[in-house]
Amino acid sequence: MALPLIVFDVNETLLDLETMEPVFARIFGDKSAMRLWFANFIMYSASLTVAGCYVPFTDIGAAVMKMLADTRGISIDEADKKELTEKFSTMPPHKEVPAALRKLRAAGFRLFTLTDNLLEVQTRQLTNGGIVDLFERRFSADGVKHHKPSRQAYGYVEQELGAKPSEFCLIACHTWDTLGAVAAGWEAALIKRPGNDVLGVGPQPQVVGDNLDDVADQLIRRYGANG
Repeated sequence: MALPLIVFDVNETLLDLETMEPVFARIFGDKSAMRLWFANFIMYSASLTVAGCYVPFTDIGAAVMKMLADTRGISIDEADKKELTEKFSTMPPHKEVPAALRKLRAAGFRLFTLTDNLLEVQTRQLTNGGIVDLFERRFSADGVKHHKPSRQAYGYVEQELGAKPSEFCLIACHTWDTLGAVAAGWEAALIKRPGNDVLGVGPQPQVVGDNLDDVADQLIRRYGANG
């Protein structure tokens, strides 16, 4: 069986989003505000895309933080927004990620990324995490001005690589991302990071695992790769 082109989501899938919590603990006095921020971040990036209004991802993140602060009567300034962007750009990889990526490459899989982040933010993230060289190419939804899970975001990667939907597998820890990929004709693997799990409606991922090492092993078995 031919090996699929593996495309990774970046934020939280590869990088540890929970390292953002100290920023929210300082500003909001509540580290759990980070999860509320991220959920709203994704909701409004999707909402803007559906409405036909493209806004760069980091701009949405800063605006959502200010919106949440306004609802709580908390004042934030440019330094707070800058700290948010800085922390977001330097999140470390989850501990199993580097070795699992190398395992997939050794088994013959070609690895790519597709993230809503701007390309320069993504490049900084992956470089900081020491894993940038493990990917053949990196893609940003900014290239097509449609955030995931819009069909256009996945279609952009198909066009750039000259491959059919059936030749791709997305790995992500967010169900909204896997359902977008499967609806677009890709396969998908879901990593059940903390706070993320399978949604019982809509297009379903073909592979579900507890971490990237688990998912990598399943994909190697699924495709009879040389792992």
